[in-house]
Amino acid sequence: MKSDIERRAVELAEYIIENKATVRAAAKHFGVSKSTVHKDLSERLKGYNVTLYTQVKDILEQNKAERHIRGGEATRRKYHGED
Repeated sequence: MKSDIERRAVELAEYIIENKATVRAAAKHFGVSKSTVHKDLSERLKGYNVTLYTQVKDILEQNKAERHIRGGEATRRKYHGED
């Protein structure tokens, strides 16, 4: 069972790195919760693959810094009927 979790964590990290995806997008793509993605990447991956963890951590920090911009864009599209 542990190997499945390890494999999922690595696959999630690779997906986020390749696509510059958000936690929400990765969760939707893999059919798991945002909490699972976050736990796999922030806690579990560090024990399996430190190099991959460092790369994905940088992307997650960038996404966190930009989330207020994405939220504003989504609101603008919603009220201007662009969705």
